[in-house]
Amino acid sequence: MAFVGDTVRLRVQFKTFTGQLVSPNDIKLTIYDKQNNQIEEIPITDSDKENIGVYFYDYIIPDDILDYFIFEFGGLHNDKPILARGKVNVKFN
Repeated sequence: MAFVGDTVRLRVQFKTFTGQLVSPNDIKLTIYDKQNNQIEEIPITDSDKENIGVYFYDYIIPDDILDYFIFEFGGLHNDKPILARGKVNVKFN
């Protein structure tokens, strides 16, 4: 559980079907509200890379997000889309 105004670290591990970590190209982080409306899209760079296939972004939860938000890391690996999604529950307190 996170609070409005908190900074949360969003992480992703990109893996192939066989479980091998891979570093895709053109990675973007997309944030959606609870109605699945896109709030923002953030380019992910090598400075956001922890290791091969592991990326993060420190996201500040805006005041207008209620209940939860969905985050999606997406990119291209071997010219095919690769993505991962997660959900962060948000509380105003």
